[in-house]
Amino acid sequence: MTKIKMTRRRLGVLAASAAGIATARPALAAWPERPITLIVAFPAGGGTDVAARTLARFMEKHVGQSIVVLNRGGAGGEIGWSEMVRSAPDGYTIAFINTPNIVSIPIERQARYKLEDFAPVANVVDDPGAFLVAPDSPFRTLRDLVSYAKGKPEEVTYGTTGIGSDDHLAALAFERQAGIRLTHVPFAGAGPVRNAIIGRQIAVASMNIGEGITDMRQNQLRCLGQMAETRWAESQDTPTFREQGFDVIQSSMRGLAAPAGIPGAVLARLAEAAKAAMEDPEFRHIASQQALPLRFLGPEEYGATLVALRGQLTELWKAHPWKE
Repeated sequence: MTKIKMTRRRLGVLAASAAGIATARPALAAWPERPITLIVAFPAGGGTDVAARTLARFMEKHVGQSIVVLNRGGAGGEIGWSEMVRSAPDGYTIAFINTPNIVSIPIERQARYKLEDFAPVANVVDDPGAFLVAPDSPFRTLRDLVSYAKGKPEEVTYGTTGIGSDDHLAALAFERQAGIRLTHVPFAGAGPVRNAIIGRQIAVASMNIGEGITDMRQNQLRCLGQMAETRWAESQDTPTFREQGFDVIQSSMRGLAAPAGIPGAVLARLAEAAKAAMEDPEFRHIASQQALPLRFLGPEEYGATLVALRGQLTELWKAHPWKE
């Protein structure tokens, strides 16, 4: 009798599961039924915005709907990301997220989101940091910068995309190694930092090299060093920080995330669309023209990478708080 009851119970569970699958399939087949909103938590014109818009255009081919980019800049990304995590977890609102901000903001202050509020979809870009100056800057090398800053502490200004950004953390690491003090000028995004350095409002721009490569090629900016382990193929003439005696390795990973709780099938569909877009020869050609250093990570690997980074930054915060 017991075996019969258990068998019936199992059959009931299986039937319920089958019914769930049967109803889920039409829903997934119908998704998306309307345009998707992609929130970019930084102003238009920066590296994040450029990458997001390029990817969105190619993902549209694979999801069958338009993807509308919505810029919500401010607070180092917190404004846009908190708006995204408050949206319905149905796949119709997603966001481009950046490291380290996505994990550093909740470490340094009471944020309106936590990492668990996100469902990582796919990483797209891994862009090394760099120090850039105007073409007529007296600084030709990192050593020039250090020599000047030691003689005039805090006189040299540098711009970043905000407190706790990869640009800011990299500059702080450089200050500690060089034994100098610079003056930090935070901006809302890479676009404003670029405008400030070209307009000579700041002495140094700490930004990702992919965001500055076009201006470098047009002789509007000059790069003192890149924060990669080896020289990036698109900028072979630029020495790394390590080559110049400073062990600073920093980059910004940029990818897609959705609100936590998104159906697994929809998450997988978004990840597949991102991967297919990144494998498109035309996308890769455009990405090369835009100097986007590509690196695809699927949901699980991307999520694990973010969790590991949070652990590293939590320990760094305890030892060297970067809050200003």
